[in-house]
Amino acid sequence: MNTTEKFIEEINMGYQSKGDSILLGGAILNGQAINNAHIKIPLKTLNRHGLIAGATGTGKTKTIQVLSEQLSSFGIPVLMMDIKGDFSGIAKAGEEKPFITERHQKINIPYQSASFPVELLSLSEQSGVRLRATVSEFGPVLFSRILDLNDTQAGVVAIIFKYCDDNKMPLLDLKDFKKVINFITEEGKEEITESYGKISTSTTGIILRKIIELEQQSGELFFGEMSFDIDDLMRIDENGKGYVNILRLNDIQDKPKLFSTFMLSLLAEIYQQMPEKGDVDQPELVIFIDEAHLIFKEASKALLEQIETIVKLIRSKGIGIYFITQNPMDVPSGILAQLGLKIQHALRAFTANDRQAIKQTADNYPSSEFYNTSELLTSLGIGEALVTALSEKGIPTPLAATMLRAPMSRMDVLTESEIQEINSKSKLVKKYSENIDRESAYEMLNKKITTIEEENTKKEETENKTTSNQPSASEVVGKSVLKVLTSATFIRGAFGILSKFMKK
Repeated sequence: MNTTEKFIEEINMGYQSKGDSILLGGAILNGQAINNAHIKIPLKTLNRHGLIAGATGTGKTKTIQVLSEQLSSFGIPVLMMDIKGDFSGIAKAGEEKPFITERHQKINIPYQSASFPVELLSLSEQSGVRLRATVSEFGPVLFSRILDLNDTQAGVVAIIFKYCDDNKMPLLDLKDFKKVINFITEEGKEEITESYGKISTSTTGIILRKIIELEQQSGELFFGEMSFDIDDLMRIDENGKGYVNILRLNDIQDKPKLFSTFMLSLLAEIYQQMPEKGDVDQPELVIFIDEAHLIFKEASKALLEQIETIVKLIRSKGIGIYFITQNPMDVPSGILAQLGLKIQHALRAFTANDRQAIKQTADNYPSSEFYNTSELLTSLGIGEALVTALSEKGIPTPLAATMLRAPMSRMDVLTESEIQEINSKSKLVKKYSENIDRESAYEMLNKKITTIEEENTKKEETENKTTSNQPSASEVVGKSVLKVLTSATFIRGAFGILSKFMKK
């Protein structure tokens, strides 16, 4: 058996699948695509999470498009966090061009164009389905971690949540939370101290500054009602295709705090609400997080621990999470160890640090007798990648340089008119378009403060009235002096003392 035959046997054994699978492309050996060695990823392993990495312009977005298209075709919904704004073309059918035909002939996979059902979501004021969540839904622990608070400050946040729960005051948005902070340090200070203990104003001041920092990154747009229902991410269209939900984030690239806040909120809610699925034949939802380094770069240690914990646990709910970044070293090692599928596009080596990063990246992949991984990482072409996955038995597959198939949908963005067309037909846009501002802690505390002020005013008026009906201090003194001076006893006593004094 020659080297090529041995390679084909290893690939076909490693990437075979008895159940449904995603077809990524054809394996490459010595720079040439092998048309009878296909790279298949079993659907049942796609809740084991993954990584898609590579330098700018190497084809990461098209790889996500290929994955999302096939997931949708199997009736699996997708959530794509689109930082760069270049993913929306999946809503329209692609066009076969000569370079696509040539590529598919090399890997022996027929090309077929198709479009997929899309919902456009937004955290900001961009058009689309508005995503919101209430402060109450975060809870004190998660909210404290987002704000990067220490244990003492987190304890005060817990008291604020408890006080609002005890008094049936909904915490819906950031102005609610700020109002409670102001109240417990001013008008309600005695009430809080009596029921929950003394709270330092310096501590509440720090928390307030953290809230303002979140507001400066447009946090007020995210917190509020109506809250987004995660069931709306799980929809299937009339043709049995899963919806591809595209969260448009291209206008908040400079607001990583808002991005990480939303992501952690979403993952936590999905974990809490989704039932345990165990070993399923296919995932319930697959989430792609583009430019993942934006999350990890700004995240505190506590926040990273929270993300790592959720990533470990959420796969039992049938949820797959895929991180997209330029350098795999951007992903913390604790999370990287949880990722079953790794698709590594080319890396560029311009500096000594780049070469060191490439060596570290190569060490994270299975060794192969067919490849020099470090060298291959810098020589992969556009639309080519190193792939390793998990087999249906959970065993890592052999490392395979892969020529990826082309997307079936448009490899370009939607026009503004096409975006408007999708939004105009969307039931979710109408459902979440209204910004509800019902009575919550802010309004309830304003009423309470007004009542306190009115009671204090009445009390002052009563005290003033009582004082005005009594003789003044000068009148009291005058009457007392007159009474004393006209007292015979006093006169006799006074003269007696004086006479004794004069005799001396």
